[in-house]
Amino acid sequence: MFPTKTDKARDELQAGQRTLSQRERALLLMADGRRSLTDFSPLFASRDEAEQTLRALMNRGYLHDAQAAAPGAVVPGPSYSTPPMQPAAEPIRVTTSTDNFDGKRSLATTRMFLFDICERMFVRRDPKFAVQMRDALREARDRDAMLTIAALMLTEVEKAAGAERAESLRERIERLLPPASETVH
Repeated sequence: MFPTKTDKARDELQAGQRTLSQRERALLLMADGRRSLTDFSPLFASRDEAEQTLRALMNRGYLHDAQAAAPGAVVPGPSYSTPPMQPAAEPIRVTTSTDNFDGKRSLATTRMFLFDICERMFVRRDPKFAVQMRDALREARDRDAMLTIAALMLTEVEKAAGAERAESLRERIERLLPPASETVH
């Protein structure tokens, strides 16, 4: 099964809409008809929880199976699950940023910073995760979606580079994001 968003899901992901949990919204962001349950499992504590959430979103009309909806449609290639990456042979260097950001806070600036983190931290270490995060960032339309993606990325940064590095990136993201009151329409 390779679920894809419905119009109801696209409405949910628009600014000002929020009826689902962050994990459910993250799953919606990633659902593009090319990813399977295996790709969504890292968002949840277990594969069963991911499957239950996926089925619940389908039952509630947020997702549908693109293959089942279009008889004779081209079936996407198999979804390969890559084993966890081993730590890099080189130690990860933690550098603290001395820059003082005084630019305009915006979703666009935040998105570009998250793309940068993705490129620097994941492209070589975990290419599959990098692709998932880039796709999710392209779909992110509001502050909550950005925060969901940032949380997923920072969890992986913490695993790879430690809590100090993740915290410094979290602080930078907070300085880039517009306040919640400015993003509500």
